[in-house]
Amino acid sequence: MPIISIRDLTKTYDSGFEALKSINLDIEAGEIFALLGPNGAGKTTLINIICGIVRPGTGHVTAGGHDVIRDYRAARALIGLVPQELATDMFESVWDTVSFSRGLFGKPKNPAYIEKILKDLSLWDKKDNRIRTLSGGMKRRVLIAKALSHEPRILFLDEPSAGVDVELRRDMWAMVRSLRDAGVTIILTTHYIEEAEEMADRVGVINKGEIILVETKAALMQKLGKKQLKLFFDAPVLQIPAALAAYPVELSDDRKSLTYTYDVKSDGAGVAGFLDAIGHAGLAFRDIQTVQSSLEDIFVDLVKART
Repeated sequence: MPIISIRDLTKTYDSGFEALKSINLDIEAGEIFALLGPNGAGKTTLINIICGIVRPGTGHVTAGGHDVIRDYRAARALIGLVPQELATDMFESVWDTVSFSRGLFGKPKNPAYIEKILKDLSLWDKKDNRIRTLSGGMKRRVLIAKALSHEPRILFLDEPSAGVDVELRRDMWAMVRSLRDAGVTIILTTHYIEEAEEMADRVGVINKGEIILVETKAALMQKLGKKQLKLFFDAPVLQIPAALAAYPVELSDDRKSLTYTYDVKSDGAGVAGFLDAIGHAGLAFRDIQTVQSSLEDIFVDLVKART
């Protein structure tokens, strides 16, 4: 049974803006699920409905088998949320605000657990600091600590790397991996697509309130990715030879390289035929390079196709 199940979910705001259009999605326990989409696509609205912050229009959402409307206390107890906004009590100490968050969920005091969270997030030496004295990246870590304080089984990270420097980001993703290894389900939205490419087990793409694709990362790269074969020449190639007319090739501006684009799922016959054609055309290349589409390339292509 999925840990989160969404069926026919819609949301239209009073202004008439249709934020979500018949969303159907299952998220499995223990996976890292990346939700990608441009600004205004509906990512935050979807997260806020699951977390009980925004009421849905129509449809049903369950978390751990609990309906997020009818059984909201049980559903919410399973969920930790790290929002985009750095909203927390600026005059409290790090220790006090994280401990208070744990108490809000009726959990008994557990100083050893709070200490572990703060150490994992490199916040231990800041535990007595007031939050207003911290950098933006450290405040983001405090939000993560608060979200983890009640030991949730599901963790939402809404743009968690915004305003975080490279070193803090690296630590944060190490922590996300360890949480996943401990059985926590992670759902993240991010603009850092290379992080989704590195971290996610599955990827969902949302655009204009609709889920346009959900795939395992490997299957997505296999189905929609493209490869390019680049050949480099010592002397400029004045024009593309007639022998290559059947192949999608492009000459560089300096005419010293030729790029052949082909599908990842190709069995390789196309590449072999292309290289044979290069030989028949009498072109001698000095170097060869292959490049595969990144997840970002695929994402941009998907969104363009739907606009």
